[in-house]
Amino acid sequence: MRVLVVTAVPAERDAVTRAFGAGARVREVPGGEVHRAGPFDVLAGGVGPAAAAAATALALATAPADEPYALVVSAGIGGGFAPAAPVGSLAVATGIVAADLGAETPDGFVPVTGLGFGRDTFLPPEALVRDVAEATGAVPGPVLTVSTVTGSTARTAELLAAHPGAVAEAMEGFGVAEAADRFGVPALELRAVSNTVGPRDREAWRIGDALAALTEAFGKTAPVVESWTRHDRLDRHRD
Repeated sequence: MRVLVVTAVPAERDAVTRAFGAGARVREVPGGEVHRAGPFDVLAGGVGPAAAAAATALALATAPADEPYALVVSAGIGGGFAPAAPVGSLAVATGIVAADLGAETPDGFVPVTGLGFGRDTFLPPEALVRDVAEATGAVPGPVLTVSTVTGSTARTAELLAAHPGAVAEAMEGFGVAEAADRFGVPALELRAVSNTVGPRDREAWRIGDALAALTEAFGKTAPVVESWTRHDRLDRHRD
């Protein structure tokens, strides 16, 4: 059983596969291509939760029957909430949260669950989160999925008030997790921090450093997920 990794853009995909050297095998799938490296099949699925969900679902639906996916990982760079996740650090999600899925009201934002339907959080396997954090040094905590990148102090404060302990924000995790859940596959989210969540300052972003950190993280994550998928396979066999 293998692990599907979904990034937003090719630069993130290549950062993941770079952990295993050159020459990743490429398999065409509807809407894109999967790059095979180590235990990972890596797909650049597009920016935002809708694109990420569609790409993930297509990849899961067209996976080879003899090599089903045991885990889906949403990965890439993202913004870190200071001081928990500074630029250059890693964040691993204890909860994958749709932070702006809901409704505005005179009394403030109400999440979709508060409206009486849907869900706004997926919980990755606790043991896997713990082991990835230990292996990579990633900061564990909620990772927020947003459709609009945060660009102000006020919005940062709103997000932290609504989601205490949040460590990072990105734009794809919830979409990846939503699709994975429809196929009965657990999801994880791992982010390398390229910028601090808050007022938008592109000159302060460290995208190259974050991509390098992502490469290093996946080199360290590989044995963790390989062990986890072996145990998952045994558990399914016993069931």
